[in-house]
Amino acid sequence: MSKLRILVLTSSTGGGHDARAEAFAEWCFQLYRHDVDVRIEQMLEKSSAVNRTGVNLYNRIQRSAPWVHKLFYAVVEVLSWLNRSDVTFGAGYYVKVLKEYKPHLIFSVHDCLNRGYFQLARTTLGADKVRCATYCGEFSGGWGYSRNWIEPTVDLYFSRTPTARDFAVKSGIPIEKTRVRGYLMLPRQHLEVLSPVDRRVFKSKRLGLDADKFTFFLATGGNGANNHHELLPVLLAHADRVQAIVICGRNKEAYNELVHWRATHPEFDCHIEGYSDIVHLYMQASDVIVTRGGTTTCAKALHFKCPIIFNAFGGIMPQEQLTWKFFRNGAASEKIEDAADFGHLIDTWLANPAAYDTVRANFLKLRYEEDPTILIEEVVALANEAAGEKPIRRRPFPPSSNGNGNGHGRAAK
Repeated sequence: MSKLRILVLTSSTGGGHDARAEAFAEWCFQLYRHDVDVRIEQMLEKSSAVNRTGVNLYNRIQRSAPWVHKLFYAVVEVLSWLNRSDVTFGAGYYVKVLKEYKPHLIFSVHDCLNRGYFQLARTTLGADKVRCATYCGEFSGGWGYSRNWIEPTVDLYFSRTPTARDFAVKSGIPIEKTRVRGYLMLPRQHLEVLSPVDRRVFKSKRLGLDADKFTFFLATGGNGANNHHELLPVLLAHADRVQAIVICGRNKEAYNELVHWRATHPEFDCHIEGYSDIVHLYMQASDVIVTRGGTTTCAKALHFKCPIIFNAFGGIMPQEQLTWKFFRNGAASEKIEDAADFGHLIDTWLANPAAYDTVRANFLKLRYEEDPTILIEEVVALANEAAGEKPIRRRPFPPSSNGNGNGHGRAAK
């Protein structure tokens, strides 16, 4: 049997697209080992200077002026016309990758890497030699759901929620090609689940925090966009009752400043970290997360039962609006636009703990369980069609090497 080859197209606009690409690759290895070869390409950044400039501008806007993204988003939507049947910018590099790698399947996890890319792959490799699939991470539809996601010739189209799937169908994706698959997280994140006892030990022994205090998780994406300096003074006023876990992403300046802030405020308990690969554990150790509407972070928060306060400082970017709308409509989730909003919310919850309990209960109503291997099996089966191979038998998950196969990791202690 020849090895299946899957080319994953992504870009580092925020961190969610790359996180999903990496999760898919790791899942393929866990389930199929060396029978499935996954190659991840940062296609926008590597293919052309125009695309690379756009990615850098996107991330700069997210860090400093989210409101500007409404205009930027409108400009990017023009790509849905430019790429309606071919790739306008960066086609040369893309074709080089296609000819060199000869993938059986193109798997796009980014909105700007669908239209034109699927057509060019079929032209280059032969329509019968390659299949195309899309994973769209949006929570709902409307303004902010990019037209670039919608390529009706796609062979399989994965949506995170039924609401988003319905919008994709309305926008042109044939319903028979759609699937609803909500989570695409690393395998280890499904295994590393903290029990109530683990949670207390993790907070006290690993983080040096109080196991009983109400814990805020001040999060950020990989590029480090945050408003921690505005939020921490609000928490400081309630230092006897609350504490915080703070991450800064790859923003070294923010990390350095916050370490100094912590040193000058010994009365407030907080754990500060730069870029973190255990966000899923921090969510389990927290009572609430404060974050922008990044789809990957919010999906993890839902899975790990950590209610969300949406950070709307400087406005909400169009894609973030889709996430905020989903949780606002489905769970009446809270949104803060400045430090005063945050302070009012904390005052309300501390004065009336039942108010927080209601927020948490509403949030958990949106939660669901699913088998994370189903999406992977469906994508691999589609690649098998192009390769003309019989289905590959996958390895069991979770692995049973721990002797009980219960899927609960204890290494977090």
